[in-house]
Amino acid sequence: MTVAEIYQRDGIVQVPQLLSPAEIDRIRTVFMEQVAVDHSLAIDDGVPAEDPLARYPRFVHPHRRPEVEAGRLALELMLDSRILDVATLLIGPPLGAQSMFYFKPPGARGQAMHQDNTFLRADPETCLAAWIAVDDVDAENGGLAVVPGSHRTELVCPEPADLTESFTDVEVPIPDGLRKVQTRMRAGDVLFFHGSVVHGSRPNTSTDRFRRSLIFHYIPEASTEIAAFYDPLVRPDRRTLSIPAAVGGGPCGDYAGAEP
Repeated sequence: MTVAEIYQRDGIVQVPQLLSPAEIDRIRTVFMEQVAVDHSLAIDDGVPAEDPLARYPRFVHPHRRPEVEAGRLALELMLDSRILDVATLLIGPPLGAQSMFYFKPPGARGQAMHQDNTFLRADPETCLAAWIAVDDVDAENGGLAVVPGSHRTELVCPEPADLTESFTDVEVPIPDGLRKVQTRMRAGDVLFFHGSVVHGSRPNTSTDRFRRSLIFHYIPEASTEIAAFYDPLVRPDRRTLSIPAAVGGGPCGDYAGAEP
């Protein structure tokens, strides 16, 4: 089956070794150096000081900070032709909406099952994630679990999450008739998945393995609105673009308007 056929069937497709070992080494080095300097690229998830994620918080929108190397690298890779070519195949001409970097050190909690477009609220279509493995990932170090076929469901209203397992406090239940699948990825692999795919991860239970990942979200060029948190969008030529802000809480009330 082709990449497009797998994506159409599952809402998920893994492209092996899209980035080279040298590129992965650069990503790892640049982001580790940045987090050691300061946390100015981080979002406040409200974790306690003793939590491993307090030392290694997730970075959100680093591509908007080109004055630091991590920001320049995020923007460069967000618009890399290899990633954009796959995104174009799956959703048509794309616009960059978000960049994120997760460090997930040993002992860190995971993120409860969720759907990305609950946050982005792209319309009339959905968003697309490009999840780049910066380390080899599996169940032990908290690799992603995904629910193939869940892209054909609507956004599902969440339930309370287990805070001993997740740093986020709500969880989307697995749709009836579908099942969760644990991914295994090598550093340099990229997992592309639809904005309605239910996915998440368990804690990193390893003693010495990070589970670092660089993630981009794209929306179709034809999108008519998106949550204001993701404005402005980025064109492939690096010019920015604004579209109307999505309004209202969506099917899940206030949760749908929360920032990720």
